[in-house]
Amino acid sequence: MKIFLKLSILFIATTLFFGCKKNENVVRLTAEDILGNPAYLAMSYGGFRENTRDIVPTIEEIKDDMKILNAMGVKIIRTYNTKIKEVPNLLEAISQLNKENPNFEMYVMLGAWIDCENAWTENPNHNAEDVVANTGEIDRAVALTNQYPDIVKIIAVGNEAMVHWAGSYFVGPDIILKWVNHLQQLKKEEKLPTDLWITSSDNFASWGGGDKSYHIEDLTKLITAVDFISLHTYPFHDTHYNSSFWDVPESEKEFSEIEKVNSAMLRAKNYAISQYQSTADFIDSLGIQKPIHIGETGWSTKSNSLYGINGSNAADEYKEKLYYNAMREWTNKVGVSCFYFEAFDEKWKDAQNPLGSENHFGLINLKGEAKYVLWDLVDAGTFKGLLRNNKSIIKSYNGDETILLNELFEN
Repeated sequence: MKIFLKLSILFIATTLFFGCKKNENVVRLTAEDILGNPAYLAMSYGGFRENTRDIVPTIEEIKDDMKILNAMGVKIIRTYNTKIKEVPNLLEAISQLNKENPNFEMYVMLGAWIDCENAWTENPNHNAEDVVANTGEIDRAVALTNQYPDIVKIIAVGNEAMVHWAGSYFVGPDIILKWVNHLQQLKKEEKLPTDLWITSSDNFASWGGGDKSYHIEDLTKLITAVDFISLHTYPFHDTHYNSSFWDVPESEKEFSEIEKVNSAMLRAKNYAISQYQSTADFIDSLGIQKPIHIGETGWSTKSNSLYGINGSNAADEYKEKLYYNAMREWTNKVGVSCFYFEAFDEKWKDAQNPLGSENHFGLINLKGEAKYVLWDLVDAGTFKGLLRNNKSIIKSYNGDETILLNELFEN
């Protein structure tokens, strides 16, 4: 009996130890553990349901979103600014889900928006920053990270804040460097978690992978200062701005229509890889070793302008599926995280134009319909019991692939 009792106590103690150890491991994961890990898919997230960001999604609405993403295997999401209450609601939602289920995992790359002086006016000053607004963004990012250190694993200083075509607000890399150094110093002083990673999320050209005009000393200093590079690449947009890779080559003129589309999407994937590689080559030429992950890429499913039937005809659900799957396959294979843009459609982005492409980058639309790329997950029961806006997740096009393909070839 004593032996049995001792064995029972040992069994219980062992179970508790390893059970606690498992949950402790969930808490102790760092950006270094997560980034590049295919078991931790990344996604860009905005949960706005209305055509204005003045109506912020509630904690309960965000919890529904997080359950959906977690069911898809997404375990790290990216945000864009700290001023709007959506981000505090998001972090609290994840915190509540963690308490309800200790094995629930969702981590955050917290974005701090950076603007130049007089941003969004007729006279932006790209040689100076909006000190008040930027300081507020960084201070809130620090406070939120310290409030939720088990959730926030990365702070990204700026979103496409250095690329020159962001004409309303871009700044030079010296401004981003200033704030990156500030955050790195807070880590050294243990005023932020020491294993927190700091980056900036920007276009591949801003990181040196394109025009040589970006190849300046401050960029080299910035590349040295960040913990990793968060790179944006958008073949979708370049179907208009650099359409040479998108046009049907002479060697494919005899292909069937579906073969032409499939081949075009393969070129789109390779185009994204080439922008990634050009950036990697530039950084390597500096003698700097730095991880590079994809902070944004995506494919819209609707457009009534540059990317629709009167433009490059790039936007539809079939092409989104091919691009998403191709990018996930490649990034998982090579150990690169891809914060795919984005989880859900958001109609505030082009509020005056419901069919504008910016409103339709999501994998799930505002009616709670999984777009073509996710139909297999619907069939597999991945979303069973999960709701968005009190609606079950069902297939777009009522699940009729014939209608979807007919629409593809009518365009």
